[in-house]
Amino acid sequence: MVEEGAYWLAWAQISGIGPVLLRRLQQHFGTLATAWNASKVQLGEVEGFGFQTLEKVVQQRSRLHPEQLFTKHQQENSHFWTPADADYPRLLLETPSPPPILYYRGEVELQENLGQKPMVGIVGTRQPSEYGIRWTRQISTALAKNGFTVVSGMAEGIDTESHIAAMKAGGRTIAVLGTGVDVIYPHKNRDLYKQILTAGLVMSEYPTKTPPDRTHFPRRNRIIAGLSRAILVMEAPLKSGALITATYANEFGRDVYALPGRLDDHPSQGCLKLLSQGASYILKELDELLTMLGAIPQIDRVEASTASEELSLSTLSPELQIVMNAFSCDALPFDLIVQQTGMSAGSVSGALLQLELMDLVSQLPGMRYQKS
Repeated sequence: MVEEGAYWLAWAQISGIGPVLLRRLQQHFGTLATAWNASKVQLGEVEGFGFQTLEKVVQQRSRLHPEQLFTKHQQENSHFWTPADADYPRLLLETPSPPPILYYRGEVELQENLGQKPMVGIVGTRQPSEYGIRWTRQISTALAKNGFTVVSGMAEGIDTESHIAAMKAGGRTIAVLGTGVDVIYPHKNRDLYKQILTAGLVMSEYPTKTPPDRTHFPRRNRIIAGLSRAILVMEAPLKSGALITATYANEFGRDVYALPGRLDDHPSQGCLKLLSQGASYILKELDELLTMLGAIPQIDRVEASTASEELSLSTLSPELQIVMNAFSCDALPFDLIVQQTGMSAGSVSGALLQLELMDLVSQLPGMRYQKS
């Protein structure tokens, strides 16, 4: 039997099928394997599948063999996750456009993937002022020492400072690249890249040997936002990738913080704009900032003492109760749960994750769920 992950890979090879359409396919059919064998008429029922896209699917699907493609891809890219894998980062999976393939190198920590260890993104300009550098170092150090993983993009400037400070403080850091995970860009960060491999991860949605491309970097910013529970914008002009990351963070329901600066400082104009739009201030008192970040709801680990107790369904929140009520004796595909509950796909995904961690629901291959 061909693994579901092979179909995520195969669908991703068809031109015109991006992460958003892939997610819609998976939610509509329950599995991408089912979608792969669907007729042209059935595919046309999925939002976003117009005539041209359907023609591309029909033409290209017949030439692809998911199992062979997956085996060859594993040989060329030894470490990657698909949304069908249990280790795929849970917070990223809850976004509308999770990468169908997420490549990685370095040291994996499953608590990060499961959402049990908080990750905070730090982004900003490639040409920071001394003020921006100083605060990036202080905040990254404080986060690392208090158990947060620092996520950034390994670009020059703020990104580089955040990675280095987190590692110097003995913490973990994740760099999301706009190249393949084996391509170092900028090249001057080759030593930093090697250090990150021993104190965290480098990630990318692009396969090995993918060179830098200007279109890749705005797209990778959604991954930084998706992995993180909050985004801190340290310094950013009005037109910058950092503001793109903040926009994604807002769309994904993440908290956004900005470092206030002087009105006449060019690197601070983007931060001032974010603050005027409702972003939270990065406060001088770091303890207060850490308290606010620590108050962000976490995906709690089920402690042994709690897991051993019988969990009464009457204690569930109304949202979790609605999802539990959708189950009978049989396993249900994700899209059917969405239909039966009448909730949004994102809300159902988050509820199922909480129920899994409470040992009330278990996930089966192909994005199917059943009562534990």
